[in-house]
Amino acid sequence: MTALVVVTGQSGAGKSTCLAALDDSGYHCVDNLPIRFLPELADHFRRQGRPLAVGVDARDPESLARLEDVLRGLFGVEGDTEVLFVAADRRAILRRFATTRRRHPLGDLPEAVDLESRLLEPVRRIAHTVLDTTDTSARTLRQIVRDRFGGGGTLTVALWSFGFAYGILPHAELVFDVRFLQNPHDDPALRPQTGLHTAVADFVLGQADAGKVLDTTEQVLRFWAPRVRAEGRAHLTLALGCTGGRHRSVALVEALAGRLRSRPVAAAAEIAVRHRDLAKGGP
Repeated sequence: MTALVVVTGQSGAGKSTCLAALDDSGYHCVDNLPIRFLPELADHFRRQGRPLAVGVDARDPESLARLEDVLRGLFGVEGDTEVLFVAADRRAILRRFATTRRRHPLGDLPEAVDLESRLLEPVRRIAHTVLDTTDTSARTLRQIVRDRFGGGGTLTVALWSFGFAYGILPHAELVFDVRFLQNPHDDPALRPQTGLHTAVADFVLGQADAGKVLDTTEQVLRFWAPRVRAEGRAHLTLALGCTGGRHRSVALVEALAGRLRSRPVAAAAEIAVRHRDLAKGGP
C-alpha cells in the first residue's frame, strides 16, 4: 500500500470520489490541506506506519505554486509517494457543474475552468497517474482507485471487459480488441443474455480463436505481472473490448480470471474482475 497518495486535479473531475475510495481502502484522508502542512503531516503518518491520502486543489494559487517543489521533496524523503491527477475535458466539467449547481472554487464559469487548468499544468506533468474521467462513472472511478491503491502489499491484476461503442478503457495498461470473434448479439436467442450466461459463454469460448485469445493474454500476463510486481507497483490492468461490452469480452474475462486464479501469475497477486458496460443495453 502506497504510504502517501496526493489527489489533485480539476474541480468536478472526481477528486472527492477518489478520496472516498481511498478512505474505503484504509487510508486516512484529509481534503483541502494547506500545502505548507503537507511535509509535516506526511512524516507523522509515515512514522506511525499509516497510509495517508491528501486532497489538494487550486483554490489557493499562491500555495499551489509551491506544491511542485513540496512534492519533489517528498519523493526524495518518503520513497513511497504517488500523485494521482484527475482530469476531464472542458465540456464534461462544465456539464457537471451545471448539473450539480455547485460554484467553481475559482469563480465564474467557464473562465474558472480554464484558469484552473493552467494553474494545475505543472502538477499534472509530475503526476504518477493521470485519470481522464470524461466518460467514467463515479462507480467505475471508485473501482479503479481501489484496484490501484488498495492492495495492501499485493499485486492487483484487474481484468476489465468493455464495449468500444462506449469508448476505450483509458486507464488500462494492456488493451486487446476481440471484435473479430463471432458476436452472440447476432443471434436473437442469445442477444438478451450476457457473457455471464452459460449459453453465451459456450458460444464465445467454443470458437477456436477464443482459445487463442485466452492463451495469448494469459501468456502476456504471466510475463508482465512478475516484472510489474518486482518494480514495486501494486496494480496491473488488462482490458478486453468487444462492440457492446456485454457478450464476448465478458465471457473471455471470466474465463481468463478462472485460469489465473487456478495458477497465480505472480507472488501475492489478486485477480479482480470488472465489467464496465455489462448493464448497458448494447448497440
